[in-house]
Amino acid sequence: MKTTLVSKENNTAKLTMEFTAEEFDAAVNQVYRKNRNRFAINGFRKGKAPRSIIEKHYGEGVFFEDAINNMYAENYGKALDELDLEVIDQAAVDFDEIGKGKPLVMTCTVSLFPIVEVKDYQGVEVEQVEREVTDEEVGHEIESMQKRNARMVVVDRPVEDGDTVLLDYAGFVGDEQFEGGTAERQELKIGSGSFIPGFEEQLIGAVSGEQRDVNVTFPEDYHAENLAGKEAVFHCTVHEVKAEELPELDDEFAMDVSEFDTLDELKADIKSKQQKTADEQYLNDAKDKVVEKVYEENKPEVPASMVNAEIDQIAQEMDQQLQYQGLSLQQYCQFTGKTLEQFREDIREDAEKRVGTRIVLRSIADAEKIEATEEDVEKELASMAEMYKLEVEKLKDIMGDSLSFLKKDIVVKKVIDKLYDMASVTKVAPKDPEAKIEEVTPEEAPAEEAPAEE
Repeated sequence: MKTTLVSKENNTAKLTMEFTAEEFDAAVNQVYRKNRNRFAINGFRKGKAPRSIIEKHYGEGVFFEDAINNMYAENYGKALDELDLEVIDQAAVDFDEIGKGKPLVMTCTVSLFPIVEVKDYQGVEVEQVEREVTDEEVGHEIESMQKRNARMVVVDRPVEDGDTVLLDYAGFVGDEQFEGGTAERQELKIGSGSFIPGFEEQLIGAVSGEQRDVNVTFPEDYHAENLAGKEAVFHCTVHEVKAEELPELDDEFAMDVSEFDTLDELKADIKSKQQKTADEQYLNDAKDKVVEKVYEENKPEVPASMVNAEIDQIAQEMDQQLQYQGLSLQQYCQFTGKTLEQFREDIREDAEKRVGTRIVLRSIADAEKIEATEEDVEKELASMAEMYKLEVEKLKDIMGDSLSFLKKDIVVKKVIDKLYDMASVTKVAPKDPEAKIEEVTPEEAPAEEAPAEE
């Protein structure tokens, strides 16, 4: 196949894919071999009729359409890659004369990713928050680590809020014991809200070995219809009372929970990481403001095909998120009283903005000659490989054709960085002095098991 770029202007390109007569005949013959079993010709067993006989009965072009479709499907993507064209819609395809023993020429007219003229993208004025992490914030993280490393100890005192009790219970409605309301040596953390409302509070003040009746009323919407809204009593026996014992905040604690030898070193590390997180957060917020202002100043016309594709993408992302909750997008729409079409219309404005922003950023990349170098790609791949615990070469194999999308993402990031570098940035104090940054956790917090709900 020979590929030629005929013209490229106004975000439209015309290209040709030229195939020799031999290439076209080979494609036709491939279709014949695949489909000959569909033809019944007198004098031949089904599937055994020569191609020439089938063409004589059904016409010379009987296999042409499938052959052309196959050639287009196999070569169109390669042609776009060869000519470095990024299309946003289906191509309009025309053909020269088609016939046996003749070469085949496909002429494709395509709409390209829009490149527009972007104005006023240099020197954008934005504010960037700047503040230092406080000792109080570091203290909150230290306290969280202390609680995560607490141990449960048996205490000889009445139950207090936050304690964990080991108890037996049996539930009755009137004189009848109901199914599912009985347990032995069940652990329950007081204040966790794991049991029926009002149950846990009534155990406060109980001591080990005590028998106590707990009176509750089941919620009207309780999952067991035979209990919903009914009054019940649980006959409880408390076997054990446990409380959290926090470790001392000293150098030994620091050595137990981190790689540091002293508590001061641990605090310094936490503060450094929290400061880095804060600085990155405020930097990214400022970059977002720059991009937002440049977009609002330009707001390019967005092709409908790109908007519809973006709506599809947003809907797919939401559907995937809902699946983690055991729902589908269709069910979500039913719950909210909307049709899928109404949902798509609701997100249209957001889709237009997302596409429009990409157009603006990619157009700036074109104007500023910003590209993703091999070094950029290798650096990004190394970072991703470390994140996913994979070898770089293995990651490349997994990504396959997606590497082209990675390059586009890199270009967009470089454009955003350049816009920020060119912006007029004023550092300001936070409007809300009490605003907290996302906490940094130096270690993975252990999962806490909650008592089963009754």
